[in-house]
Amino acid sequence: MKPVLALCALLSLAAAPAMAADNAPADQFFARLTALCGKTLTGKVVEGDASDEAFRKSALVMTVAQCDAREIRIPFSVGEDRSRTWVVTRLDDGRLRLKHDHRHADGVEDQLSRYGGDTVEAGTADLQRFPVDAESRALFTRLDRAVSNTNVWSLGLTNQAFTYELARPGRLFRVSFDLPPSAGR
Repeated sequence: MKPVLALCALLSLAAAPAMAADNAPADQFFARLTALCGKTLTGKVVEGDASDEAFRKSALVMTVAQCDAREIRIPFSVGEDRSRTWVVTRLDDGRLRLKHDHRHADGVEDQLSRYGGDTVEAGTADLQRFPVDAESRALFTRLDRAVSNTNVWSLGLTNQAFTYELARPGRLFRVSFDLPPSAGR
């Protein structure tokens, strides 16, 4: 009987990480973001500087457009400029990845595209941070944008708002999008 109990104990321990992963903050955040699939939200700049004037003067619209168990695609429009899409991906190790897909009007990928990073901390169900990754640092350096080599992007989701943030020393940019009642819960 003792070998059977020992085997049961080992099997329950082996299953514990899988069950815990479903409740990990990244998984909770991803599930909450997925629940917004199909919704279009309008936003405004809530933190920024003079270089963000075009954003302040334009209609800011995001649509949680395509969602599956692994990836969420969120086109972000600044007025008539529809060149930006945020791509949030669940990684096999339980972390999340944020990449920025930039396209020209004809659909051709911009040279400054596919930059972003992976979460390195658990974060919360309300907030995930994405420090710049090595691939993006190489891209920024190649394009003479090394100032971006310390970027940290954050996505936030409360009951009232979805936020997108870019932070680095000397720079903070944040857009807040109002959620419809009960959409962020």
